[in-house]
Amino acid sequence: MGHMLIEQRLRKPLPPKMVSEFTERFGTRFSLSLPVREHHGRDESPFPNMLPDAVVFAESRDDVVFVVKACSEYGVPLIPYGAGSSLEGHLLAIEGGISLDVSAMNKIVSLNVEDLTVTVQPGITRKQLNEQLRNTGLFFPIDPGADASIGGMASTRASGTNAVRYGTMRENVLGLEVVTAQGKVVRTARRARKSSAGYDLTRIFVGSEGTLGVITEVTVRLYPQPEAVSAAVCHFPSMQNAVAAVIQTIQMGIPIARVELMDSNAVKASNAYSHLNLRETPLLLFEFHGSAAGVQEQAEIVQEIAREHDGMDFEWANLPEERSRLWTARHNAYFAGLQLRPGCRASTTDVCVPISRLAECIDRAGELLATASFPYTIVGHVGDGNFHVLMLLDPEDSNEWQESEKLNHALVEMALSVDGTCTGEHGIGLHKLGFMHEEHGEAALELMWALKRAYDPSNILNPGKVLPTL
Repeated sequence: MGHMLIEQRLRKPLPPKMVSEFTERFGTRFSLSLPVREHHGRDESPFPNMLPDAVVFAESRDDVVFVVKACSEYGVPLIPYGAGSSLEGHLLAIEGGISLDVSAMNKIVSLNVEDLTVTVQPGITRKQLNEQLRNTGLFFPIDPGADASIGGMASTRASGTNAVRYGTMRENVLGLEVVTAQGKVVRTARRARKSSAGYDLTRIFVGSEGTLGVITEVTVRLYPQPEAVSAAVCHFPSMQNAVAAVIQTIQMGIPIARVELMDSNAVKASNAYSHLNLRETPLLLFEFHGSAAGVQEQAEIVQEIAREHDGMDFEWANLPEERSRLWTARHNAYFAGLQLRPGCRASTTDVCVPISRLAECIDRAGELLATASFPYTIVGHVGDGNFHVLMLLDPEDSNEWQESEKLNHALVEMALSVDGTCTGEHGIGLHKLGFMHEEHGEAALELMWALKRAYDPSNILNPGKVLPTL
């Protein structure tokens, strides 16, 4: 169905000399095989596979520098690849070229417990990082659901379930090591918690989706593991009631760690997929962090707010295994949704709006989706105004694809009309290119293109992504 939107462009074959150089340098870590290329030519977006011409498995910064310099010399596109969990087509080789897999670059470079920072290679995933931090009393809180790589999370400016308390990758990346399109190694910042020295290069690369440079190290903030953690589920008679409770909670400044919304369709899917027995009504899933007394106080206040909005009494999950089961179910909501329609392909959107406009936007989203001819679910990190719609489509039915795109456009238009954004955390990739003009305007896009041309004058780094044609 994605072929209706974007086709893979015609491209030249890899230069034989380049193939020879890569074979000599990387041996079996350079692959031209179809199965390997197919694996690196698809993601979780609604687009068809778009295969690279070859895949290189990097193990070091020097490997990355070698590949980038060769691609620059021969004019070959280069797409960085981490965990492959993209939802918007970021990894697809629209112009062919080299997929640079950095998943083997998954080590901790330096851990500074006293400073609450860690520097890691880009291929380490958030779960791998937290497993290695387990005995330090610290943790990395950014949790997009999928076990994404830290480099990929920085590249898409990811956030997730903990963002309402701990922020997004934008706030938690202190510095980067990046290989530029010319093969130069640049450090964007030092480990100090703040700096006023020059342009903020870190913020430029965070969220650039591999179009300005290839990340080889990431320095991030860490946080003390909370003394007490408690999670609770609260059911509501309607989405409106649930969202109203969230808005009041946030406006009162209660420091909840997580608050997730699931509509009745998402709850039904999660019950079946994760073997739960939740009431199939809209619900909020809360988590509270802090001291034992602080957690209790937060929970009591939020329970009262929920009751004011016709929420039921909290159902508690205090034991680690109970909390893990609940949050695993929430993280698997995407895959659970797919099971509502076996054989389907999902198209998603993840608009984000000011918290004061969240209720009306979710109301409007419900009205729009009520007309859909296909199943859907709504979930959201509603504590920061971000919600996701998962549309479950028949991959052989072009009418459903067109209908879903109209709904997607309507949802984004609604978000932009209240000063929101077309994407809270998924990024632009290919799927949201069409919204960049309206969200940013011509003058801002001209500045972005000026950056792209300055950083990547030959346009070899993940071409065709993020920036629409002016």
